Amino acid sequence: MADHAVDRLGGKTLLQYADKPMMDLLAKNGRTGRLVTVPEGFPPGSEVANTAILGYDLNKVYEGRGPLEAASIGYDMQPDDFAIRCNIITLEDGKIITHNGGNLQTEDARVLIDYLNETLAKPINEKEGCERVKFICGIQYRHLLVVKGGNKHIVCNPPHDHPNEPWRPLLVTPETPACCCATATNETANLNTTETNETALTPTETASLINDLILRSQELLPQHPYNKEKAARGERQANSIWPWSGGYRPSMQTLMEQYPQVKTGAVISAVDLIQGIGKYAGLRIIKVPGATGLADTNYEGKAQAAIEALKQDDFVFVHVEATDEAGHDGDLDLKLRAINYLDQRLVKPIYEAVAEMQEPVCIAVLPDHPTPVELRIHVNEPVPFLIYYKGIEPDEVQHYDELSCVSGGYGLLRLHEFMQAFMEIQ
Repeated sequence: MADHAVDRLGGKTLLQYADKPMMDLLAKNGRTGRLVTVPEGFPPGSEVANTAILGYDLNKVYEGRGPLEAASIGYDMQPDDFAIRCNIITLEDGKIITHNGGNLQTEDARVLIDYLNETLAKPINEKEGCERVKFICGIQYRHLLVVKGGNKHIVCNPPHDHPNEPWRPLLVTPETPACCCATATNETANLNTTETNETALTPTETASLINDLILRSQELLPQHPYNKEKAARGERQANSIWPWSGGYRPSMQTLMEQYPQVKTGAVISAVDLIQGIGKYAGLRIIKVPGATGLADTNYEGKAQAAIEALKQDDFVFVHVEATDEAGHDGDLDLKLRAINYLDQRLVKPIYEAVAEMQEPVCIAVLPDHPTPVELRIHVNEPVPFLIYYKGIEPDEVQHYDELSCVSGGYGLLRLHEFMQAFMEIQ
């Protein structure tokens, strides 16, 4: 949700310009600050930022998006599994046009994933018949590629970070020793993986295998009837896979083990990644009908689910993807609308319900990272946050936005300090 100043908005950021009276009210009557959500040496991705917001040390638990999304999908990773997020994207004229396959829907994606398993999945050897690779359907354009014996020490480029750029220079490469600081840290997971596996691949072999899958998918996917029909209508095709952010099964404490204040908790999100983080954190996953991960998501349904969860859980994590997707699309008007929808259709009903509850409830609002509409990528910058509860001593901030929160009473927090501060509230 966070963004930069935009000339078209008179030099204001989107949060400064947007109609968001509820968030402004909470900021005015609460306390604000800024939060560094991405540790040094890590990519500014949602898997990093959301894990850090929940108080985890990324140097101990980080294994990329793949394993988190595997947990959400319900795939039980084996010790020799390398799981990597696999987008289905749109390529045109040698460039990445969209990271989402032209807003690919799950029912269409499932057909394409089945097709990829029929045409690209292959055994390690014919005698054993064990699959070297397989594709697992997730949600919309977000899927999973599992490589048996794959090596995580490879460099992949997230497609949403490279819109309108040539794709070929972005293919997978083996990791160099200097790149290992943010990927070789989960020692518990490493002990169970490729070093003791007879079918293990080297980083070079893993990169070569994945690149081969990408190139072959670009030959196969355009021939599928789904894409032929899209092409006939002049619409964007879902014509290439793009794997990125892989790892082994992570070793994480639950939120309850980290914070004794939390006995039970829940996570509400349309995104596999966030559900996966929630699962490893010991939170029950609440799936809301009509939650899409886009600006047309079911805000009211998410709000009601959060209100019901607060009646039985100590901690509820509600995640909305809409503003991030609008930022990646470079759609200024849509992102402004999504901020307003979030304010009026989710934050407001939750606040009104909480005000009537007998047991006190503390509310925090924050992005995980900025996705500026004029850049269309994630950036590693502090995000504004607000914390509100009955009886809190307000600071002097009157509006919720990137600039106002610089003067907030919490100052600049880093990583786990936010969750520590949140959990200390009595």
